[in-house]
Amino acid sequence: MRVLGLSSGTSVDAIDVAAADFDLDGTELRMTPLAHREVPYSEGLREEIQRAMPPAATSMEAVTRLDTLIGQEFAAAAQPFLADIGGTADLVVSHGQTLFHWIEDGIARGTLQLGQPAWIAQATGLPVLSDVRSNDIAAGGQGAPLVSLFDSLLLAGRGDAAAALNSAALNLGGIANATVIRPGQDPVAFDSGPANALLDAAARAATDGAESVDRDGEGARGGTVDDDLLAGLLAHPYYSRPAPKSTGREIFNSGYLDAVTAGRPLNTPDLLATLTELTARTVADALAPFGVGEVFVSGGGTRNPFLLERLQAHLAPAQLRDAAELGIDADAKEAYLFALLGFFTWHGLPGTLASATGSTTPPLAGRITPGARPLRLPEPVAVPPSRITVSAPAPVRHP
Repeated sequence: MRVLGLSSGTSVDAIDVAAADFDLDGTELRMTPLAHREVPYSEGLREEIQRAMPPAATSMEAVTRLDTLIGQEFAAAAQPFLADIGGTADLVVSHGQTLFHWIEDGIARGTLQLGQPAWIAQATGLPVLSDVRSNDIAAGGQGAPLVSLFDSLLLAGRGDAAAALNSAALNLGGIANATVIRPGQDPVAFDSGPANALLDAAARAATDGAESVDRDGEGARGGTVDDDLLAGLLAHPYYSRPAPKSTGREIFNSGYLDAVTAGRPLNTPDLLATLTELTARTVADALAPFGVGEVFVSGGGTRNPFLLERLQAHLAPAQLRDAAELGIDADAKEAYLFALLGFFTWHGLPGTLASATGSTTPPLAGRITPGARPLRLPEPVAVPPSRITVSAPAPVRHP
């Protein structure tokens, strides 16, 4: 089965498009990555999305506009990509763009991803799976981190010797999330807190929007951690909550950053250094109880060498390793995750793990918008795969 995955993370960097072939052999799922592309949002749309995200107020007109425009952008990204991989696929999976993840007292109440899938179905002629988080929330889960399903199968696919070690997969997007695998125990997963969200907010504020990231961590590298500010940041109650748990820019946004830094005469490098240390500390503190020996890292934060240095310092003696060692392009991992979820839903398999999201009965993920032809689903698979092996050819990156 060939599936396209489309995603855009909390940093609103670009639309990630990836395609993979899946072949189930007993309890082993063989995945062949075909290609990956990052497609920038069109001029002005990224800024419009940012203006609608917390802590900003918005309107139903803006929500409707964004739902349509994001759907059209995803469709425009998918259509030529489909042609580049031979013009054939069975399914498209679109995560869309998260605008709000509603958490109250640690309980997920709802989530909103925009990007009307009808535009993708019309452009490609293929069925489109979307809204992949809501079923898990309705079943009592957090709806996140969805990547825990992919992580657990990837780590199990390394073989018995490697799987004997406590290990974790870490994604550094706007928010950091981790999946922990321990022999003989159910996987554990959680959002640990901000990865790039506060760093990006500080960079935008310091440059009046000219820069949206601390490039290569050079700003932070030139600063000094403010211990008082760091202590105040670490006191946020989110960090002490037990897993499973999830968070987002609803909490860790520019408004929060303004509030915690109010009245503090910080220069920009010191602020960036402190926020980098916050990410490194909260990730390491969250993983410490599990005694992991290795951490496979992916996401936009891997482009920040200083952040990785601080993470390694706090995670030691655990080794920080590139997720590419698992056979997956670290930049493309989330898009491949959504392709995997499409395979699971198409074959009647739950898209989450109860121990990872907290759902009472893990449900199928998402809802399907038909394409040009009537839907014909296969018979459900009786036994879910227990491991993924990634096969050649290696994914082809497109500019």
